[in-house]
Amino acid sequence: MAKFTSWFKERTTKSSDSETEKAESPLGDSEEKKKSTNIENRPPTQLEKAKQTLTKLVAKLPGDHKPLYRRYWFWAGLGIGGGIVAISYGVWSIDRTLPDKTELNAVVREQTLTIKAADGTILQQQGEATREQLKLEEIPQQIQKAFIASEDRRFNTHKGVDAQGIVRAVLSNVRSQNVVEGGSTITQQLARILFLKQERTVWRKLKEARLAQKIEGQLSKDDILERYLNLVYLGSGAYGIADAAQVYFSKSVNELTLSEIATIAGLPPAPNRFSPQVNLEAAKQRRNLVLQRMFEDGYITAAQKQAAIAEPLTTKPSSPKRWQVEAPYFISYIQKELPKYVSPEILNTGGLTVETTLNPNWQKTAEEAVAKTLRNQGRWENFKQAALVAIDPRSGEIKAMVGGRDFDKNQFNRVTQAKRQPGSTFKGFVYASAIAAGKSPYNKYLDESVVIDGYEPKNFSERFSGWMNMRDALTRSINIVAVKVLIDVGFQPTIKLAHDMGIKSELKPYYSLALGSNEVNLLELTSAYGSFATQGLHLEPHGITRILNRQGKEIWSAEFKPKRAIDAETAAIMTWMLRNVVNAGTGTAAQLGNRPVAGKTGTTDDARDLWFIGYIPQLVTGVWLGNDDNKKTWGSSSSAAYTWHAFMKEAVEEMPVEKFPERPQVEGRKGSIKAQPVKPRKIVKGSASSSEQVLDEGSSGSSRTRRSRRRYSQQEDQAPRRRRRYYQQENDDPSTSRSGRRRVRSSESTAISSSDSSSSDNSQRRSRRLRSDFSRRQYSSGHSSWRERLRPSSSQ
Repeated sequence: MAKFTSWFKERTTKSSDSETEKAESPLGDSEEKKKSTNIENRPPTQLEKAKQTLTKLVAKLPGDHKPLYRRYWFWAGLGIGGGIVAISYGVWSIDRTLPDKTELNAVVREQTLTIKAADGTILQQQGEATREQLKLEEIPQQIQKAFIASEDRRFNTHKGVDAQGIVRAVLSNVRSQNVVEGGSTITQQLARILFLKQERTVWRKLKEARLAQKIEGQLSKDDILERYLNLVYLGSGAYGIADAAQVYFSKSVNELTLSEIATIAGLPPAPNRFSPQVNLEAAKQRRNLVLQRMFEDGYITAAQKQAAIAEPLTTKPSSPKRWQVEAPYFISYIQKELPKYVSPEILNTGGLTVETTLNPNWQKTAEEAVAKTLRNQGRWENFKQAALVAIDPRSGEIKAMVGGRDFDKNQFNRVTQAKRQPGSTFKGFVYASAIAAGKSPYNKYLDESVVIDGYEPKNFSERFSGWMNMRDALTRSINIVAVKVLIDVGFQPTIKLAHDMGIKSELKPYYSLALGSNEVNLLELTSAYGSFATQGLHLEPHGITRILNRQGKEIWSAEFKPKRAIDAETAAIMTWMLRNVVNAGTGTAAQLGNRPVAGKTGTTDDARDLWFIGYIPQLVTGVWLGNDDNKKTWGSSSSAAYTWHAFMKEAVEEMPVEKFPERPQVEGRKGSIKAQPVKPRKIVKGSASSSEQVLDEGSSGSSRTRRSRRRYSQQEDQAPRRRRRYYQQENDDPSTSRSGRRRVRSSESTAISSSDSSSSDNSQRRSRRLRSDFSRRQYSSGHSSWRERLRPSSSQ
């Protein structure tokens, strides 16, 4: 009963409370009931759940209410967030220092320079470069697998960084208490080779890892492996497997045995320590380890492994091919030309590949021809140096260049750096200007003794031939006629034409200009004669076709355009005249059978410079012989023509025979340039060196008396002399040479016409008298030295 009473009171109290709540509620009973039912039945919202969970957590916390900074979850969250921010900033900072995405295709190291011939063969390499860049398909599979087994066993599965490999390397090194395995992948090593330095810092390792990831996203696995095998340093100066095969075993990569392959594959971690040339036992141990890994990875069988281990490790050392330099004078020329085409910043960065115009076969032929001439004619004719350059006149491309006797002893390039008097080779420009001015090659001039404003040109033979046309005068290289032609045309038209054709050196308006008294170099002289071969068009001579950057992209290419130097008719007539020099004149030694050849010889005073510049339609070649200190020689331009022939007969073997253009009409032509003849102030016919003459000197109007007239006689094209031994030390250094050239000073130049000449009969009598006097002087034993007696009586 008591229990029931208690229960009833409780229920009554709850009922009363309920009724009171209902009475107080503004809603009706039914609405309140309905609302209560809906609230109880609906599921809790996400916010309510969060509140409930938070309430429970707070209730479980010790104490009443702790500050936020004293709660461990606050610091944990702050640490994680800060770490994420720090990592993101670190990656961003690293990426800022890494190469751009477009640079990741680099195929060569920085600070390297590779110069290639026209056929792609390497002429020279500078820096950490490999002589042979092999395609992956050219590399034997065993070599590829050996390097993967040795350096990066998960190469084909990772994305640049191999976490498992790092852990494995650490454990292996700890167990062996030595560095036996590295954690860097092949991609990481490639990144370090191409873009990073070798310092041992954490920052470098982080950059290396990040760069490896970027490389993996840019290149295929095959591209990465190919670059690595061509660039990795393998000790003893060898970069890449092709160099290593040559350096250690004097073999190509296809000739290596499995034992030798494993030996090379074991070198990257410590090339000098594991080198078989340095430590044979360490090299064997490393080789055996590589073979074991290849076996474990299934690349070789147990039998192959044992056979390779049992094979004696025998080396056959050779120098790296990249140390070899082909065509050194040409290479030095290319290196001096590079700054014209690329900026200093690009040159300093390096990694350039320069493709050149050189024909390796022609270069070898040129070197042999020059060496033979120096060995034979040079010994007897007392010249110690020679130079040769061959140019394709249609493109301006230099195909061969020999700048001297021995580059190792003297790097002075006599093709591009030596300036010498061209002698009678300059007559080509004198006669070309006359033809361009409208003159006929059959116009006649009197070959006679004459003094013009105190300047007395002399033929080498000191004989005179009377009246002769320009073609014959060029064929026989008559000096006096050349001077008269120059005066008829004028200095400025001749100088301008020579410059337009390719002469870059300064040319001074003196009478001796006709005989080649102004100094030029062999390259410009040869290039200028090429304008005759191309019917009057001139192209700038050059040795570079393309320059490529580290990524193999072209940053410069040759785009030289031809320029009209002389009209086509003048070029054709001059070629016809110069062909006669080779067929019937002073250049007969240059004949090439049934192939048409045109050219011109040249010899300066005392045979100090011996020249021949000759061409066919496809090739123009120039030869110079002489001494750096300008000493006399006993040779003739025939020796230069022989050298030209020795080179050209080999160079043109597989070249089709092409004919020169037909000679155009020579009479009644209109000139393409205007002659500017000048008038001499004083002309004296006949040689009067023994008489006293008053000469008007200089623009000041002052005059003075001289007893002997100035003479300028370029020696020309004499027949080969008797050979006698002559032993004398010669200093090949041009910087210490003594100039022995005859410097010709001319008073202000004026013109003379062939119509001003004296009568032919008087000239011929005077010529016969001079020849008789010269012969007596030449061969009189009582008044001549033995050297004078050896001089030939004829200059032609």
